[in-house]
Amino acid sequence: MLASQLIQRYQEFCPPALSMEGDVSGLQIGTLNKDIKRVMVALDIRETTVAEAIDKQVDLIIVKHAPIFRPLKHLVADDLQTQICLQLIKHDIAVYVSHTDIDVLDGGLNDWFCELLGIEDTDFLHETAPGCGLGRIGSLKEQSLEELALKVKEVFDLDAVRLVAYPYHVQQPIKRVAICGGSGDSFYKDALEKGADVYITGDIYYHTGQEMLTQGLLGIDPGHHIEALFIKKIAQKLEEWKAEEAWDVEVYPSTVTTNPFRHL
Repeated sequence: MLASQLIQRYQEFCPPALSMEGDVSGLQIGTLNKDIKRVMVALDIRETTVAEAIDKQVDLIIVKHAPIFRPLKHLVADDLQTQICLQLIKHDIAVYVSHTDIDVLDGGLNDWFCELLGIEDTDFLHETAPGCGLGRIGSLKEQSLEELALKVKEVFDLDAVRLVAYPYHVQQPIKRVAICGGSGDSFYKDALEKGADVYITGDIYYHTGQEMLTQGLLGIDPGHHIEALFIKKIAQKLEEWKAEEAWDVEVYPSTVTTNPFRHL
């Protein structure tokens, strides 16, 4: 089948028009005008991802984070960062990026987070256009901040989570939760305005955490890498469409880790 046929089906599910202004998304490397036999789903494209794709003889990668996020100044083989792109080009591996479109999508990544954590009666955290938005806010069965944090740790198979809290907050009851995958600390004021008790998002900045506490908002920072849920869910979607439409293509969820952080 043509890569363009598979991506057309993906775009019917997740329209690129949902992407936030200035986002890097869509086809970034290679061409969709070619036959494909193997497609891989990944969160990031690093040297380990590329080696995995080459080993599996992958023709197309659907990835959440763009391999080219900032303008390239050169494409030279001696540069370890640009080698990533050169290897993809050399092995004719096309790369399609689905970034904020899958975050914004009703029934997309942020909704999958809510399902895992039992967050119900959800609404958009930050509306990006009529009827769609980034992040979610909803309710869950009352529990302490500590209980929720431990659940986040378990559900996402993490070695640790960071709390935005003072010691006396640990047993504070939580009923209303905001969540945003990736780096969402810039939307903490939306969480405040919508009555959240706690905000779950990655990469919370030191001074942002202080501001949150001053204004009465607790936080749980599970890191950026919880977005790896994208791999499992999109691979499942591709398998469903493959069965429905009799695609002659193999689907591989990436199995290498691209999380750069560990906790001792």
